[in-house]
Amino acid sequence: MNLLYSYLQDFLSLIYPDLCAACYKNLFKNEQTICTDCFYHLPYTNFHKDESNRLAQQLWGRFPFEKAMALLYFHKGSKVQNLMHQLKYSNQPQVGLKLGEIYGTLLKNDDSYDVPDIIIPVPLHPAKLKKRGYNQSDYFAEGLSGKLGVFWDATGLHRTRSTESQTKKSRFMRYENMKETFHVPDKAKFENKHVLLVDDVITTGATLEGCAAAFFEIKGVKISIAGIAYAN
Repeated sequence: MNLLYSYLQDFLSLIYPDLCAACYKNLFKNEQTICTDCFYHLPYTNFHKDESNRLAQQLWGRFPFEKAMALLYFHKGSKVQNLMHQLKYSNQPQVGLKLGEIYGTLLKNDDSYDVPDIIIPVPLHPAKLKKRGYNQSDYFAEGLSGKLGVFWDATGLHRTRSTESQTKKSRFMRYENMKETFHVPDKAKFENKHVLLVDDVITTGATLEGCAAAFFEIKGVKISIAGIAYAN
C-alpha cells in the first residue's frame, strides 16, 4: 500500500509539480518548500553571531533591545523577494513556517544565543488579516517556536488601528505612522520576561519600534527582535 501511494505521489508530481518558493524549480521527492540548492545558497546574514550587526546599529539609540537579527538579506529581484511574495501574496504560509524552522535551528545550535521566554509575531490589523486569511509572521513565529522549544503567542500583542502602507515613507514618517498602533492587553503575563518580537521584512525598523514601545511600561521586560529578512 505504501509503495502504491508513493507511485501515485510521483505520478501526481509530474502533473502538478511542487515548486521551490525561491527559484520556482521543481522540488525533488524529499524536498519541501525550498530546494536544497537554494537552502544552501540563500544570503544568510549571520546577525545572531554579531551583536554589532548592521540592523542592530540601525536601531541603536531608538529603543533598548537585547539582540536585533534577521535570517536573510532582502534585495529586489532576488530569491528572497520571491520567498516573501509567495509568503504574503500567493497563499503559501508554509514558506514562513519553513524559514522559521531554519532560523530556529541556527539559533538553537549557537551556544551564545540567549533563548527568549516567549515569541510574539507582529500582528496585522483585523481587516488586513481577514483579507489575507492569515498573518505571515505567525508562521515564522511557529517555526521558530518548534525548533527553540519556546511558546509563541499570536494574541499577546494587538494592533489597535490600521496604518497606511510604509513602502514609500521616509524613516520619520514610518515612525509617525506606527506611533500608538500596538497594545499589550495582558501586561502581567510579560513581567520579567524576555520577549522576541518577529516580523517578515525589516526595513527602517519602525514597525518593531512601535511594537517594542507597547512593552516598555511592563516591569522587567526585555526585548529582542528577529525578522525573516533585512532590507536597508
